[in-house]
Amino acid sequence: MVVVGADVHKRSHTFVAVDEAGRKLAEKTVVATTEGHREAIMWARTRFGTDLLWAIEDCRNMSARLERDLHGAAQKVVRVSPKLMANTRASARTFGKSDPIDALAVARAALREPDLPIASHDAVSWELKLLTDRRESLVAQRTAAINSLRWHVHELEPAVDPADLTTGKHQRLLQAWLGAQTGLLAEIAAAELDDVTRLSVEIKTLTARIGERVQAVAPALLAIPGCAELMAAKIIGETAGVTRFRSEAAFACHTGVAPIPVSSGNTTGRVRLSRSGNRQLNAALHWIALTQTRLDGPGKAYYQRLRASGKTGPEARRCLKRQIARRVYTALRTDHHNQQSPALSGAA
Repeated sequence: MVVVGADVHKRSHTFVAVDEAGRKLAEKTVVATTEGHREAIMWARTRFGTDLLWAIEDCRNMSARLERDLHGAAQKVVRVSPKLMANTRASARTFGKSDPIDALAVARAALREPDLPIASHDAVSWELKLLTDRRESLVAQRTAAINSLRWHVHELEPAVDPADLTTGKHQRLLQAWLGAQTGLLAEIAAAELDDVTRLSVEIKTLTARIGERVQAVAPALLAIPGCAELMAAKIIGETAGVTRFRSEAAFACHTGVAPIPVSSGNTTGRVRLSRSGNRQLNAALHWIALTQTRLDGPGKAYYQRLRASGKTGPEARRCLKRQIARRVYTALRTDHHNQQSPALSGAA
């Protein structure tokens, strides 16, 4: 088998092929377009045959099109995190930094780590990621607009303290008050209020759309206490296809909730918090854990047992997050199987 490492950039991709011992065989640079990707695939097939593994540095915005084109050509693709690539490059005998050096490091990292996540583009997860990312961007814009609006209102009249400006009721009340004010400051505040109102409508529309989609594709995930529609959409979007994980332990490592061993000698069994993994997924599991500690149910009972055994609050929550990750993985697998079953039945 030949491993082809890819160092991806906005305008060009550099590929380096290595054998199973990590020896460099050849390199090629192409433009970062579908035509360039086809050229790279033809180059690799012509020189090395069909037994290929493509290892791509995990830079989603720049590598997404390359991954899709490789999948379209029935190629096997794995993702190499930048940290693994950097460690491999640092331990190499070749000094310096260049695109071929980086691509070689990516290929050798893939040889060294046989269980890297398989690159996948599940249609459902991709759609939900786009929707949730767009919603979060709009929420950030609205928050900035509200903060600026509050300062301008304070300048107009310190006694006026607008309530929750994310709701239509308070937006209308403030709009009526601003309508009675004059001057440039009032004009700017009214324009900012219009922005807040428009963004609120867009956010509400996106939230409803996300909710409808999640209800259709993730009933098992929604059944987990503390996992509402927006949280479920975030998990599905960031997971990017649960089938690419070989086990629930691999999923837990990806989310950063699997503890890291730090034992030596008399400290056997000691572990520490992991700071690696997908931080968006880690945050989602954290919020689910916080919710479960406040709701009557198995999660709260488990958390209280851990506290009673002597664990601190953060330690108990980390244990609960690990348990939640296991349940989330099972729910994602169940929902994926239920989505595939109708198609399989139709094909039969």
